[in-house]
Amino acid sequence: MNHRSLWYLFVALILLAGGVRAQSGAARPPVLRLGLKDAVAIALAPEGNARLQIAEELIRLARARSEESRAALLPNVSAYVGEQNLTRNLEAMGIKFSLPGFSLPSLVGPFNVFDARASMALPALNFGSIRRFQAARAGISQAEAEKESARDEVRAAVARAYMAGLRARGMLEATQADVALAEAVLKLAQDQKAIGTGTGIEVTRAGVQLANQKQRRLVAQNELAAAHMQLLRLLNLNLNARIELADELAYVPEPAAAAEQALKTALEMRTDWKAAQKRLETVRLQQSAARMDRLPSVNLFADYGSTGTGISRSIPTRTYGFNIQVPVFDGGRLDARRAQASAQYRQELIQSADLRARIDLEIRLALDSIQSAAEQLKTAEEGLILAQDVVAQAERRYSAGVSFGLEVTDAQTRLERARENRIAALFGYNIARINLYVAMGTISQVTQ
Repeated sequence: MNHRSLWYLFVALILLAGGVRAQSGAARPPVLRLGLKDAVAIALAPEGNARLQIAEELIRLARARSEESRAALLPNVSAYVGEQNLTRNLEAMGIKFSLPGFSLPSLVGPFNVFDARASMALPALNFGSIRRFQAARAGISQAEAEKESARDEVRAAVARAYMAGLRARGMLEATQADVALAEAVLKLAQDQKAIGTGTGIEVTRAGVQLANQKQRRLVAQNELAAAHMQLLRLLNLNLNARIELADELAYVPEPAAAAEQALKTALEMRTDWKAAQKRLETVRLQQSAARMDRLPSVNLFADYGSTGTGISRSIPTRTYGFNIQVPVFDGGRLDARRAQASAQYRQELIQSADLRARIDLEIRLALDSIQSAAEQLKTAEEGLILAQDVVAQAERRYSAGVSFGLEVTDAQTRLERARENRIAALFGYNIARINLYVAMGTISQVTQ
């Protein structure tokens, strides 16, 4: 390779490196603008939240168990072909015969035995197997209901994480406003000192207040990034993705509802309650199957094939019949299985009653929370308006030289607290609304 070729190769490598850098810079992911409904749709996608993927696998597992249970009711057919070369000791088998001048030999063989045969066994009547198949079929419905329950849980988790992101963004916007106000106050203090109506301690105090607000802004930025990553994790997206929340943390009036009517709606709509009823039905059928194992069962059997000393010297033979099996004594195995199934059924009954009581409690707590949150929000709104008036008055008094910078700093602190109270009240109100929708089983209707 000559010097000119080496030079061309060097230039090509430089251009390639530059192109790779340009591609890596251009490959920076764009900002994904997400509304609450968009976020929920992504989480519910087939490649979305891991909980839903697990629920889908549980449905496949239930279907496989159903197929396994059905196999106990279908014919079992097998085929066999083989040839053996045998020798037998007749005396060892108890065959011993002799006459004067004649006796059976002790050793017989070697001789060949060929056998080609198909056999079939069919449980014609087995009540326990029938009931277990019914329980397995009910298990599919249970798994599907539990998947719907998981979907509602994902909807609620995404909605709460989305509201947490809106709260973090609101806190960041509030701290940015506090920083802007602190900068304006610092400039005012510097101007007052320049014209001789202010003091150095007031400039220092304003500078300290500005530094505190900048520190709070850094904390708010970190909390917003953490809230975004929590949301990305629920959506099963790359944590390096950049997102922007399209909705606002706002007040949406919620119509009043009676606890009794809300409970009735919950028992009709809540997917976890429906899954609990499906699970109770499955366990009831399993308990019935354990009891029916005590009943007699009828089995059919048959085989057909050719046997002989060789393929060319074989003749058809067959066997068929039936048998009735009656459990008499099995060491207590069936009794133990029945006791176990009964305990599981009673456990499901207790859990079902407990879930109903918990649903009633969740509804009452959600109704109280939403009413309290609405009142807190109203108070926070009033407090914010008053705090803004206090800051405006303090700034005017300080500009006129009739007050000190400490009054402005105190007003800033009050405004900062009022902004935080309003954001916290808005967040609490929206979380209370989500909790009410979850308690009533209508979370899917408000996130679609």
